[in-house]
Amino acid sequence: MKSFKALTIAGSDSGGGAGIQADLKTFQELDVFGMSAITAVTAQNTLGVHGVYPLTTEAVEEQIEAIGTDMGLDALKTGMLFNAEIIEAVAKKIKKFQWDKVVTDPVMIAKGGASLLQEEAVEALKEHLLPVTLILTPNIPEAEVLAGMEIKTFEDRKEAASRLHELGAKYVLIKGGHGDEEGVTDLLYDGKEYSSFKKSRIATKNTHGTGCTFSAALAAELAKGNAVKEAVEVAELFIHSAIEEDLMIGNGHGPTNHWAYKRKQRQGEHNE
Repeated sequence: MKSFKALTIAGSDSGGGAGIQADLKTFQELDVFGMSAITAVTAQNTLGVHGVYPLTTEAVEEQIEAIGTDMGLDALKTGMLFNAEIIEAVAKKIKKFQWDKVVTDPVMIAKGGASLLQEEAVEALKEHLLPVTLILTPNIPEAEVLAGMEIKTFEDRKEAASRLHELGAKYVLIKGGHGDEEGVTDLLYDGKEYSSFKKSRIATKNTHGTGCTFSAALAAELAKGNAVKEAVEVAELFIHSAIEEDLMIGNGHGPTNHWAYKRKQRQGEHNE
């Protein structure tokens, strides 16, 4: 029996809803062995981020090196990388080990508004990480920062996706959760064609870690050998289920339900 392996390079969320905790839960639910390289430890809960304690660049490099020289991987995802030095170091390791299934979730701001990426790190992300990225998964505010433009219309999203593709990402998926349309439409661009993934909008404040969870599901499916579009389809179902089956944990932006997708599978609710 072949074991599929995925690595998350991201921050730790003490509340368990986002970061490496969300990623590892997602990998497990999708039958992929999860590994982690921690970039920073955060003290946070559903009410917000109360502290960020970055690891040294050397510590991040050593974690990645340990995995690359022994266990290997089938796909990886990045989350909160915190600063320019860590971003550059991660990109170098990706090149060294010739890892090509890289999902980049450009984590910039927490749900409570706390900045999770230093300002100078944005340029480093564009210069070093996007050229080694298979699929980039920004939300609309993140896409605005990276593409250097305001996004108001769906045509703006297409333009932003095109700009981000030109920066090196082979695929760009702009998530539509921050859009003002009735439902939620995610836009995927492969350099030639645009594809839309539409789902209903769920009225809930419990969406902490949605970006982490979505990108982790993508990485898990890529690790199993699925093509990008098929991986996106599974990730869309996974995150929609996770938001829909509310856990009602905490007093702020609560976490999503990572076991909802598999439970629905068992009960035959995914009839696509």
